[in-house]
Amino acid sequence: MDAIRIDVSTRGPIFDGRARALANAYVNRLERDLAEEGVTIVREELQKVLQHPTGYYESRITVERGTVITDGGVVYGPWLAGVGSRNFPATRFRGYPHWIRARLRLRERKQGIAERLLRRYVGRM
Repeated sequence: MDAIRIDVSTRGPIFDGRARALANAYVNRLERDLAEEGVTIVREELQKVLQHPTGYYESRITVERGTVITDGGVVYGPWLAGVGSRNFPATRFRGYPHWIRARLRLRERKQGIAERLLRRYVGRM
């Protein structure tokens, strides 16, 4: 009976940890890129709805802790978004849908952003 011998080389990025490190770097970068894109989208949506913008609220839309999109706790932020205690029925103002629209637009774009970014990392794995 003939014996079959197979030799396997366990060298390279998958075996020495470089691929895992690159995958982690990819995920971290993707989260940051998505958050930054989200900030851009929220600001675009605000331009569509604000009737008398001063620039203050838009300037407060930022990324905190790398992945959290926030308005920095601006006191009238919940009112603008329609979730404050002074919105309808207390007043007629129901708020603007800028956060909702931004979330939907980012959800539509996330796969394309992830795929474009992945191309930069796969070649090095």
